Amino acid sequence: MRVLLLGDYSNVHATLARGLRQLGVEVVVASDGDGWKDYPRDIDLRRPGMGKAETLKWLMQTVSKFLAFRNFDVVQIINPVFLELRGEHLWPFYRFLRRHNRKVFMGAFGMDHYWVKAGLDCQTFRYSDFNFGNEVRGGAENEAFIRDWLDGPKGKLNRRVVQDCDGIIAGLYEYWASYEAHCPEAKGKMTYIPFPVEVPPEKPVREPGPLQCFIGIQRSRSAYKGTDIMLRALRRIEQKYPADVIVHQVENVPFEEYVRLMDASDIILDQLYSYTPAMNALQAMAQGLVVVGGAEPEYYALTARTSGSDCTLRPIVNVLPNEESVFEGLEYLVQHRDEIARMRHDSWAFVKRYHDHVAVAKQYLEFWQGASVS
Repeated sequence: MRVLLLGDYSNVHATLARGLRQLGVEVVVASDGDGWKDYPRDIDLRRPGMGKAETLKWLMQTVSKFLAFRNFDVVQIINPVFLELRGEHLWPFYRFLRRHNRKVFMGAFGMDHYWVKAGLDCQTFRYSDFNFGNEVRGGAENEAFIRDWLDGPKGKLNRRVVQDCDGIIAGLYEYWASYEAHCPEAKGKMTYIPFPVEVPPEKPVREPGPLQCFIGIQRSRSAYKGTDIMLRALRRIEQKYPADVIVHQVENVPFEEYVRLMDASDIILDQLYSYTPAMNALQAMAQGLVVVGGAEPEYYALTARTSGSDCTLRPIVNVLPNEESVFEGLEYLVQHRDEIARMRHDSWAFVKRYHDHVAVAKQYLEFWQGASVS
């Protein structure tokens, strides 16, 4: 089998590729590395700039590279927007993939039409990137997402790809729930497969000492992701327990450096508005960190249902999307430091059980092979 993974978010496709290769599958990853995160890829699609000359040169190079994207058994795009182009310009690239390859699948791994729609209905989720209960979240970034994805060119592209592709894979509970609520066209050709993580051997228990707390910040998306609120709670804990807490704050560093900096920590704060741990948190758990973030009952229920297990491991400190809840979660860890070693082991064991990249790759192969050609 020949597989093309086109585009990448949060290292999902690069990690999936490693799992597939261990199973003997021929895989090509073509992406822009997800910007400054610089995830590994076989073919670089990075756009160097937005000027006219740079754009023209990049388009010519990209078209040339696309000519090689033929005769694959499976093409999977990371999102309806799989190149750094406006939505209205992407359909010809998609149609080329469709005409020259056997099957095309779409990932529901991030921002898209149905995720925006579910957040704005104020019913699918108690809270999300787009709502707190019955209140819609404002902000310039959300307004841009709504404008582009709800009824704009990206939303139109998303709906066309859903109608046309051979299958859809949701990588988080939120994306699965969004399509379940708002995309009847996905019935029968959508599945949930957990994100793949390369799980290292479990690390030895660290010597007792101050709790090492890690928080990574994307400067341009701090308010959107909730890391501004999490950081305030973390600084309050640091002030209240100065001998017991050390804060490691990093901003906009490449993935390899990010993992290295995270490795010496005990706790990570991530995804305030999420029901589930995403790739960042899962990578931290694989390294034996305790996550303070999203882990709602709906997530564990979907994990249990799709894995056929009872999902008794629940290592994440689930917090609500407000500063006081984050503060209380952190304070619990400071005051129950005797539980940290067990929680670190449970984090590693959870990812090993449900997200191992080879096991996840097998799930992808089963879904791809079982999908009929549209």
